[in-house]
Amino acid sequence: MSSNKKYWKSVEELNENSSIVETLRNNEFVEEIPTEQFLGDKEALSENGTSRRDFLKYVGFSTAAATLAACEGPVHKAIPYVVQPEQIIPGVWDYYATSVFDGFDFANLLIKTREGRPIKIENNTLPGAKFAANARVHASVLSMYDSMRLKEPKILGKAASWADVDSKVKASLAEGGPIVLLTSTLASPSTEKLIAEFTAKYPTAKHVIYDAVSSSEALDAFEMAYGERALVDYDFSKANLIVSIGADFLGDWQGGSYDSGYAKGRIPRNGQMSRHFQMEANMTLSGAAADKRLAMTSADQKQALVKIYNVITGSGVGTGKIANEDAVMKVAQQLKAAGSKGVLVSGIEDKNAQLLVLAINQALQSEAFTTAGTRQIRKGSNAKVAQLVADMNAGNVRTLIMSGVNPVYTLPNGKDFAAGLKKVKTSVAFSLKEDETASLATIAAAAPHYLESWGDVEMTKGTYALTQPTIRPIFNTKQFQEALMSWNGAAGTYYDYLKATASGIIAGSTWNKVLHDGIYVGATGGAAATGGANYAAAAAALAQAKPAGGFELHLYTKTGLGDGQQAGNPWLQEFPDPITRVSWDNYVTVSRADAESLGLYNEIVANGGLDGSYVNITVSGTTLEKVPVIIQPGQAKGTLGLSVGYGRTASMKEEMKVGVNAYVLYKGFNNVQTATVKEAGGNHEFACVQGQKTLMGRGDIIKETTLDIYNKEEAEVWNPVPVVSLDHEEVPATTVDLWESFDSSVGHHFNLSIDLNACTGCGACVIACHAENNVPVVGKSEVRRSRDMHWLRIDRYYSSEETFAKDNEKKNNFDGLFGEKGSLGGFGEMESPADNPQVSFQPVMCQHCNHAPCETVCPVAATSHSRQGHNHMAYNRCIGTRYCANNCPYKVRRFNWFLYNKNSEFDYHMNDDLGRMVLNPDVNVRSRGVMEKCSFCIQKTQSTILAAKREGRAVKADEFEVACSAACSSGAMAFGDVNNKADKVAQLAESDRMYHLLEHVGTKPNVFYHVKVRNS
Repeated sequence: MSSNKKYWKSVEELNENSSIVETLRNNEFVEEIPTEQFLGDKEALSENGTSRRDFLKYVGFSTAAATLAACEGPVHKAIPYVVQPEQIIPGVWDYYATSVFDGFDFANLLIKTREGRPIKIENNTLPGAKFAANARVHASVLSMYDSMRLKEPKILGKAASWADVDSKVKASLAEGGPIVLLTSTLASPSTEKLIAEFTAKYPTAKHVIYDAVSSSEALDAFEMAYGERALVDYDFSKANLIVSIGADFLGDWQGGSYDSGYAKGRIPRNGQMSRHFQMEANMTLSGAAADKRLAMTSADQKQALVKIYNVITGSGVGTGKIANEDAVMKVAQQLKAAGSKGVLVSGIEDKNAQLLVLAINQALQSEAFTTAGTRQIRKGSNAKVAQLVADMNAGNVRTLIMSGVNPVYTLPNGKDFAAGLKKVKTSVAFSLKEDETASLATIAAAAPHYLESWGDVEMTKGTYALTQPTIRPIFNTKQFQEALMSWNGAAGTYYDYLKATASGIIAGSTWNKVLHDGIYVGATGGAAATGGANYAAAAAALAQAKPAGGFELHLYTKTGLGDGQQAGNPWLQEFPDPITRVSWDNYVTVSRADAESLGLYNEIVANGGLDGSYVNITVSGTTLEKVPVIIQPGQAKGTLGLSVGYGRTASMKEEMKVGVNAYVLYKGFNNVQTATVKEAGGNHEFACVQGQKTLMGRGDIIKETTLDIYNKEEAEVWNPVPVVSLDHEEVPATTVDLWESFDSSVGHHFNLSIDLNACTGCGACVIACHAENNVPVVGKSEVRRSRDMHWLRIDRYYSSEETFAKDNEKKNNFDGLFGEKGSLGGFGEMESPADNPQVSFQPVMCQHCNHAPCETVCPVAATSHSRQGHNHMAYNRCIGTRYCANNCPYKVRRFNWFLYNKNSEFDYHMNDDLGRMVLNPDVNVRSRGVMEKCSFCIQKTQSTILAAKREGRAVKADEFEVACSAACSSGAMAFGDVNNKADKVAQLAESDRMYHLLEHVGTKPNVFYHVKVRNS
C-alpha cells in the first residue's frame, strides 16, 4: 500500500504563497538565487528596512534550496559516435609520430591523443630520431589550445573569407612589382620546392630567410670554408675533452639538443669520463655543468680563442694579455694533447671567430666534429634582412608575404620595419596569433598549429621527417603551403604535393612506413673544404679585439621562453629559470662587484619573496627602462646578461604581458653590445622559488667527488653511509628502522634513479609533469608567496667557496660558536655564494618513502602506501590539514590554496573551455583545500600492467616509465621495477654511486640519486 504522507524540505514550503518555492518547483535545473540582488547593493541595503524573516528567507532557505536543487541539477547529455572511428577507442590513448620545427625549436615526436585530442608530447625513440623535445616543445601542445589564437583571416582588421584573401593576394601579384617572401628558416624540402616554383612564376619575387636569433656569422663562416650554408652537428659523446668559448651548447646554442651526447660522456664508466672547460660571461647551463668554468668578457674570449688557435695550429698571431691567461694556456695544451678526442665550440657572433673554430677542429681532426649530416635548421642572412627593411622604407616592395616571423617585435629596428610595412601595398602575415606584425599587415592570415598541419623537415642532411596533423584544425585556418599552391596555380592538395615530394626522397622505404615512424634516414655525404677560408687572416683580425668602453651586454635566450614565440604559454611563464630560479620575468644579471659599485641590491623579504633594483640600459642611443636586476654569481665582472623573448603585448592575456623586450638592443644581430647602465629607482618583486643560495656544507644532500678520488678510493670514502646512534653505538642509518617493513619483493616495486652527472637542469621533465598530471598554473603573485604547484622541482645549489669540496672543508674546520672559525659567523658567510661558484642541479619530487613520515600524521588516512612503492594521495579523503607537508623532510607536497580550475582569478588555460582540452582525463583535477604531489604517474604504471595482462604476457624490461623519465633526453632519470633484475633501474640501484636523499632520517625513499663526479 502506497504512502500518502507529504514530505517537505523546509518550513518555507508550508507557505503556499511563497514565490521562491514556486520558482524552484517549476525549474528543472539549478538557477542562481537572487541573494546578490538583495545583499549585493550596499546603498539599497542601507536604505531599505529588512525583517529578520526576510533575511533568513534569503540567506538561510535560499542557500539550502540552491544546494538541494544542485543535487538534482544539470543533465549534460553525452552524444555517442554515429559511426565510431576504428582507430579511436574511448578511454585508450593513441600515439602518432610527427616532427616539429617552428624556426627555432625542433624535435622528433610522438603525440599522445585521447579521443582525437592531443594532450601530451613524447619523444620519438626510433633509430634516427635523435632530436628530443625541450621544455618549450613539451609545452607547445598547450599553445594549440590558446584562446588568444587568430581564429580566422582578417583583411584590414576585419574578418574575411579565405576566398577574399586569395583574390586580394592574386590581384596584387598580378599587378607586378617587387615581391618578397619573408620566412623563418624552413628546412622543409616540399616548402622550399613550392617557393622555388613561386619565384619562377613571379620573376620579380625573391625569398628572404630571417632567424629572430641569428646564427648568420657561423653560417657565413661554414659557407666560406665548405661551400654550404649550414651548421656543424657536433657529437659530444665522442669527445674526451670539450672546450666551449661562449657557447651554451646545453642551452639554445645553434639549436641545442646536444645534451644527450654530452651526458653519455659525463657518466663515469671504467674510470673514464669527459672533461669540460667553459669560458663565458653569463652563467649558463653549460657553465653550470662544466668541470672548470672561467668567467670572461667577450673581448677576452676572442683573445683566448686566438691563443688556443696558436697552440693547436702552431701559428704565431700576436695577442693581448687577458685575465685567466695561465688557465687558458693550460686548456690549450690539454686540447692539443687530446687530439681527435678533443673538440672546441664557440658562441661568439663573429665570422672570424667561427672560422677559427673550424680551423681548430680540423687541425685536431676531432671525431666530435663532422661535416657529414650538417644541421639545416638555421639559414637566415642578416645582410638580406637589413636590405629588405631598407627596400620597404624606400617603397621598393609592392607585395610582402610573411610566414613564421614577427619582425615588428623581434627586429632591433622593429619600428623601421613597421614604418616600411605601411609603404607596402599588400602585406600578408601567416601567424598563429594576431601578433605585433600580423596586426599591422594588410592581411592577417590565420595559420594552423603544427599539430594541425602536414609538413616535412630536414633537420640534418640525410634525415627526412614528416609532420602529420593529430587533430582537425580547431579554427578557420590555412597553411602557408596551401596558399602558395593556390597562388602558383597548382592543382590538388598540399597532402598530395607533400606525398609526391617525399617519394623522391625516401628511396627504399614507403610513405606509410615513414609516416608511421616519423623519420627516414638516408645516405649522407660530408661537405668538402673549398679552400676559400683564410684562417690566418681571421685570427689576425680577431686578435684586434679590445675591451668595450662600458659594460658588455650579453643577450641570450632563456630556457623557458626561447625566442618568445610561446610567450603566451602559462606553463613556460611559470617555469622557473634553471639558473636564477625566477619565473614570470626577464631581468638584467650583474656580478656582485658591479652591483655594489652601481648601488644595486637583491634581498629576500619576510614572505620569502625576492626583491631587487631597477636599471635603465642604453645601447647605441636606445634605452630600455625599468629593467629589474638579479645579482648573479658567476657573472663576469664588467658584463651584463639579459634575455630576449619577453615584453610581448599583442594577442596576449593581461597576465602574460611581463618583462621587457630586449630585442630592441640586439643591434646588428650581435648578441654582445656595449651598454651603459644607470640605477632607476624603485623596487621590483620577483617570483623566485629558491631562496637558499648554497648547500652550506650539507654534503649529504648533494654528494660530490672528483674522478681521481672516485678511481682511487673505496666507495665508503666518497659515498659514506650516514650513521646514527643505537644503544650508544654508531651504526649505519640504513640498518635502523622506526617501523616494521613489509615484504616488497613480491610483485612490482617501483624506483626512480636520478644521476646528478647527467642532469643538465634543462627542465623538460618539469613541463612534461605539468602536461601528464594536470598541474595548475597559479601566477606570479602566488609563486612569490611560495605557493607554486610544481610536482617536480629542480633545486640549484651554488658553492660558497670556489668548490663544494672547499665548502665542506670550511664547515669541518669550524671550532666553537664565535671567532674567526666560529660556526655562527661561518655559516653566515656560507650563505653568500662565491663570485664564480660551482653549480649543482638536483631534481626533487615526492620520494615515495617506504617509511613515509607523511603517512603517520594524516588524521584521515588520505596519504597511504602501496606494495608497489607508491605513496598514494586519496584526494576525496584529504581535508587539508597540511600535517603531511609539515612532516615531509623533502618539502615536496603542494597545497591547493584556491580552486585553480574555472576561476577567473587564475585566468590561465584551466579557466576556459579551449585551454581545458589539454587536460589528461586519466588524472583528476584537484580542488581547493587538497594536498597534492608526485604520484609516480600511477596512471601510467597501472596502464602498463593492464596492457600486459590483457595481452597475456609479463611486463617487459624497462617498459615502465613516468612523465619525467620519458622526457629526460640526457638519460639522467630512469624509472622501473627493482624486482625485475633486467630493468635498468634495478642495476642502477646496485651502483656504488647510489645514495638516498637525507638517508639518516630513515624514510627509506624509492627515489635514489647518484654521486656527482667532477673531472677536475
